[in-house]
Amino acid sequence: MKGFKEFILRGNVIDLAVAVVIGAAFTAIVTSLVTNIFNPLIGAAFNAQSLDDSLILTIPTVGGEEARLLFGAVLGSAIQFVIIAAVVYFCLVLPVNHLLKRTFARQAAEETPADVPPTDVELLSEIRDLLRAQNAAAVSGSGSHAAPPAEGVDRSGTNGPLGSR
Repeated sequence: MKGFKEFILRGNVIDLAVAVVIGAAFTAIVTSLVTNIFNPLIGAAFNAQSLDDSLILTIPTVGGEEARLLFGAVLGSAIQFVIIAAVVYFCLVLPVNHLLKRTFARQAAEETPADVPPTDVELLSEIRDLLRAQNAAAVSGSGSHAAPPAEGVDRSGTNGPLGSR
């Protein structure tokens, strides 16, 4: 029972429930708009009371009766879909995209804080540069970092334990 309670009280579930309720109310408004305004206007062009009563095609059936194809009702549903899509796009998608663009532009304009430590790549680049500087100093003959040769060891004929440098 505890897991179910956590699931129900999770923010996503409540947001989804609110969206469904608002969507149902919005659908009722759009359905009323299409049924009471657009259907009669378009139906008037076809000399009918609404789209549901216009563009009807009657065809004979196998049983000898007639079947009615309601193209006007389908057209009314298509208009309803276009209205819903337009309202969702212009009232939800465009404003959210505009807000996101402004937010990202503002974040890009802000500089990173000065107390941010250097990245691993930056540190490794600095170490590499220091090592190159030390190697260049060693090759030029300063040799200040090398240990002095041990006394009593003749190194004139050998190149080390493996015989090579």
